[in-house]
Amino acid sequence: MIFRMKHLLQQLLLAGLTLNAVSAWSQTNTAVIPVPKLESDVYDWYARHAEVLALQSKLDPEIVLIGDSITHFWAGEPKAGIARGAAAWQTAFGNHRTLNMGFGWDRTQNVLWRLDHGEFDGLHPRVVVIHIGTNNTSETRNARKNTPDEIAAGVQAVCDRIRKKSPATKIILMAIFPREQSPESPRRHLINETNLRLAKMTGVTYLDLGPKLLSPDGTLAREMMGDFCHPTAKGYQVWADALAPVLQAALKAD
Repeated sequence: MIFRMKHLLQQLLLAGLTLNAVSAWSQTNTAVIPVPKLESDVYDWYARHAEVLALQSKLDPEIVLIGDSITHFWAGEPKAGIARGAAAWQTAFGNHRTLNMGFGWDRTQNVLWRLDHGEFDGLHPRVVVIHIGTNNTSETRNARKNTPDEIAAGVQAVCDRIRKKSPATKIILMAIFPREQSPESPRRHLINETNLRLAKMTGVTYLDLGPKLLSPDGTLAREMMGDFCHPTAKGYQVWADALAPVLQAALKAD
């Protein structure tokens, strides 16, 4: 009887410690804590990281894109198995040396890890285009969904890393693209709330494509994003057409 009571007390103590740990973790802003790969995808995350490290000094980019699969699957170098917007890429970047540091399934915390592990070391591009945060709105076995304030803090941390490594580089910060077909979806609301916070960030040029990607009633059409997340060729062209003049203005002001 005494043994059973001791065993029960040990289990209760362990359960209490576990609950406390879960509670503490849920109150920690995971969006600002650098971590490597969290999710499995159609490519090798670590191999792409190595490709970026090998390419960046050779390319000496004028423009760097930082983001997740939306950026990853656009086009450019390092080449990806999926490239949905080659023509739009040419519209946006032309002959400028451009490095694509988009990684599928990345959250802000993954970008921070990459920046802390060499991906931007020694680079001084004229412009960086950042589009990150959409995956922070997802809840998975490996990472929890973040709040708008947490995601904005993660994006701010990414901008701060860039400024520290290359103070003269201009930053174009993209609003997180709309997701889900319906404007009433909870994820759409989370993204909208996050974008309100991103729009207030200082020291960046903020660009919101939402109105150009959405139908007048607020719905997201498959012709823009086939899975209501990743742009189609048409969606990438909308991005390129909006980004190109902003990018050229930043380059001319250099």
